[in-house]
Amino acid sequence: MSQGEAPRLAPVPLEARDDDVRAALVTGYGRRRAEQWCTNEQADPPMPNAVATMLHHPGIAGPWLAYNNVLFVSPSLDPRLRELMVLRVAWRTRAPYEWVQHVRIALEVGITRDEIDVIAGLTDTAAWSPLETDLLDATDQLIDGYRVDDVTWARLAETLDERQLVEVVFVVGTYTCLAMAFNSFGLELDPDLDAVPAPEMPDVGAS
Repeated sequence: MSQGEAPRLAPVPLEARDDDVRAALVTGYGRRRAEQWCTNEQADPPMPNAVATMLHHPGIAGPWLAYNNVLFVSPSLDPRLRELMVLRVAWRTRAPYEWVQHVRIALEVGITRDEIDVIAGLTDTAAWSPLETDLLDATDQLIDGYRVDDVTWARLAETLDERQLVEVVFVVGTYTCLAMAFNSFGLELDPDLDAVPAPEMPDVGAS
């Protein structure tokens, strides 16, 4: 979405946050946060645009939020490894909202700004561990060919257990799906993301 362009889908406004929306938010965030977001326009923290837009379809939003909590709140993969894959997905899919959001998260889990620049193709000086290299290769293979190749899979299986191997594929698939949704909805960045030191992403543009 170009700078200043209105979103295709606006976030669900406070007055439209009905019982179905409330139930979806309870599933993803618990009753206290759901009540705040359904009754207070100035709730702190504010509801992210990604969530508020997804709530146009509460039947999808509720289960999706619960599922995504497994990857984000109780993962089997180290958060640094997850965020390296998500950053690669966000950059490869040209998803600005996902990119800036996860640059912020990446910095919180120990990924450096120099490493983020490598993901963005600005430099090539990162010293990835063998596992990190394999995970980034697996991410590219899933995006390009919808399958981790045999050599990369075998290397990953030397380090990761079965649960983690499953999670690798679902992390890439989940955030690729979210990138498609965010790009199609034309999500605007949340105000608190403006200050995130994220390398600028080329505009997706209209096709």
